[in-house]
Amino acid sequence: GGFCLMRHFSASPIEMFASLWRNRELIKASAKREVLGRYRGSFLGLLWSFFNPLFMLAVYTFVFSVVFKARWNVESDSKTEFALVLFAGLIVFNLFGETINRAASLVINNPNYVKKVVFPLEILPVVTLLSALFHGMISLGVWFLAHLIFFGLPHATVLYLPLIILPFLLFVLGLSWGLASLGVFLRDVSQFIGTLITVLMFMTPIFYPITALPEEFRQWLYYNPLTPVVEQARDVLYWGKPPNFFMLGVYTLVSAVVAWLGFAWFQKTRKGFADVL
Repeated sequence: GGFCLMRHFSASPIEMFASLWRNRELIKASAKREVLGRYRGSFLGLLWSFFNPLFMLAVYTFVFSVVFKARWNVESDSKTEFALVLFAGLIVFNLFGETINRAASLVINNPNYVKKVVFPLEILPVVTLLSALFHGMISLGVWFLAHLIFFGLPHATVLYLPLIILPFLLFVLGLSWGLASLGVFLRDVSQFIGTLITVLMFMTPIFYPITALPEEFRQWLYYNPLTPVVEQARDVLYWGKPPNFFMLGVYTLVSAVVAWLGFAWFQKTRKGFADVL
């Protein structure tokens, strides 16, 4: 199609998927560059994506199970169980944190793309999400390995994991589009997001079971959109419970709406990017 400078950017849900499909090669190449670029010049290279989660896991397990004496269930005092249950929640959270943390500065950090009329800016959050997903997969590999060593084969319910993660990816993507656009017009957004992610990390039942909270506080934790995802991922990965399909259905619906609203907002505001940058 011919590009004119006053190009109209469609905000329809169909365009959201069409754009991803149209630019799939560019997305693939950019995500690969992003992952490899992070470790460029380091001696261990990609191995860092394997060691980082292991190191964090060791630290968190020590602090929470040894120092704070946190438990997942009363009967078990197993450090390895604690580590695996904690890690399952952490994998989900890191996927969110890594993507959202960078979302607000995505457009600001790429002013040369904004000036190019032809560049599909809407793929920037997708590339970040895929890079985070790659690290999530490596962490998941570490998790499976540890489970095999200490407890043998995980429950068959692990096969439900994609059903939980896919709507979650849509949700994160919608937030990223919204934040990427907001970050252009409000520079404080990226400062605020960092703090918010830290708060969310402790307000999500990652380091403790939700039952550890007094009854009256539990419902507040469920207002946190990360809580159901962390809980369900942990259920299918470790506890061998199938997901709550009704909750999953509602979550998928909400995620699809969030993704589309984020995309629509991004498309409607992008004409103003060049003026601000």
